[in-house]
Amino acid sequence: MEYGSIEREVHIEATPEVVYEVITMPEHLQEWWPDEAEFEPVPGATGVISFGDRSAPEAKIVTLTVVEASPSRRFSFRWVYDDGATATSSNSLLVTFDLIPSGRGTLLRFTETGFREKGWESAVLEEHYRDHVRGWDYFLPRLVTYVARLVSAP
Repeated sequence: MEYGSIEREVHIEATPEVVYEVITMPEHLQEWWPDEAEFEPVPGATGVISFGDRSAPEAKIVTLTVVEASPSRRFSFRWVYDDGATATSSNSLLVTFDLIPSGRGTLLRFTETGFREKGWESAVLEEHYRDHVRGWDYFLPRLVTYVARLVSAP
């Protein structure tokens, strides 16, 4: 198996403008992905997302750096790099959301790359890759469901 990238496509019944807001604004992200998010959706901005209660020892707090923020078209960020480090192509993973108008909705093309570039030993690489596959396979459908609720709300 190749552990180089994760790629998914999902169709969302909302305009690219709405989908962009849902994937870039912390208040929306918290409805489908992390428990908390603190960052500005502008290139170069650094922030954090967290899974679980941040005050609990088992909480997972992750730093991210926004790479690209092209409204209604693309949003990308780097994450999974050491605290205090600057995110680069050799020490982090790159997540990209491409938004393509499709009928009255949006085709969201998701990719996560950089697994091999991290230099992990093969068992660690496989573990991280499989963990991210499971995560995105859980969270991306939640994104679709959340947007459907959002656009149908009065």
